[in-house]
Amino acid sequence: MKYLPLIWAGLWRRKARTVLTLLSIVVAFLLFGLLQGVDNAFSQGIDNANVDRMVVTNSIALTEPLPLAYLQQIQSLPGVKAAAHASWFGSYYQDRKNQIFGSPVDIEGYLKVSPEMKVDAAAVDRMLHTRDGALVGETAMKKYGWKIGDRIPITSEIWTRSSDGSSNWEFEIVGTYTVGSDANSGNSFVFNYDYFDEARAFRKGYVGWYVITIADPSQSADVAKRLDALFANSPYETKTQTEKEFSQSFIKQFGDINFLVNAILGAVFFTLLFLTGNTMMQSVRERIPELAVLKTLGFGNGQVLGFVLAEALFLCLLAAALGLAASWAMYPALKQVVGDARLPPDIVLSGFATAVLLALLIGTPPAWRALRLNIVDALAGR
Repeated sequence: MKYLPLIWAGLWRRKARTVLTLLSIVVAFLLFGLLQGVDNAFSQGIDNANVDRMVVTNSIALTEPLPLAYLQQIQSLPGVKAAAHASWFGSYYQDRKNQIFGSPVDIEGYLKVSPEMKVDAAAVDRMLHTRDGALVGETAMKKYGWKIGDRIPITSEIWTRSSDGSSNWEFEIVGTYTVGSDANSGNSFVFNYDYFDEARAFRKGYVGWYVITIADPSQSADVAKRLDALFANSPYETKTQTEKEFSQSFIKQFGDINFLVNAILGAVFFTLLFLTGNTMMQSVRERIPELAVLKTLGFGNGQVLGFVLAEALFLCLLAAALGLAASWAMYPALKQVVGDARLPPDIVLSGFATAVLLALLIGTPPAWRALRLNIVDALAGR
């Protein structure tokens, strides 16, 4: 600690350069915290998938439908506890930037396969007795200032109404629900499938996918095989996956998130390595006479090397702390976009480990030069 003033003075010898270098590293770690947090949010959604729940889709693609008539056959399959259907509504509220996930369902059956969906029994009863009723996630209720009893206009980018060919739908809010800790699922609503099927202009009698729960998760592969065999060689063959497998395949439709995050961060830190490395080399070159004076006063080669490395380490750790803190502060603003993103302790630790590695990479070359410094040549300006 007694050498800290000396290290601090060397670091701030050129204040403007140090501030600019610090800011560039802060931005890099801000991106690190944000991107790793978002990647963690996606991964968390996959890891939290129920082991006893499976998803049945069309074998061609998720966008291809399945007949509603499959429901009774799926429910009667040995090993299946409950089954329900859902469909992609592709909706937004007033403006396309206000995306809200909507799905037409049979609410009683849907609740049996979605125990994490917490909804008041009275709201379910109102849903059953209100043809155009909708249950809305609490996140969406707060976001748009809705209240129970409101009639909300929703636009679908997929489904038109048979009555007038319009994509504009209207629902009455009959209740709210929460879905565990998944904030993004709260930015959604469900409504009566019967109302939807009667009103839509095309694909009547079809659904998007089925969700089933099974009695024994260890038998999931066997249940999937038997279920798919049930509809083999039909016009609508199925593909049955565990919820975790389905979530992984769904996310990969947008790309390999983990690879994209690592690629972006790799490019950022690779560029930063050269930027800060050049700055450190320039700083040491300017201070060669000063380092020579330190050696003349009795400071050993190891101490001089330590001073330079300590400057790099202090700069990188300070920037990492500021960048990670800034990313943590920005997560509430991203909640509506990526859901329950956060900065877990392991990402914070990996961020500081990255800062230490970066400090060693940028500090070692100038520190090695300081170590091999010849006092006579340095004082002579050679």
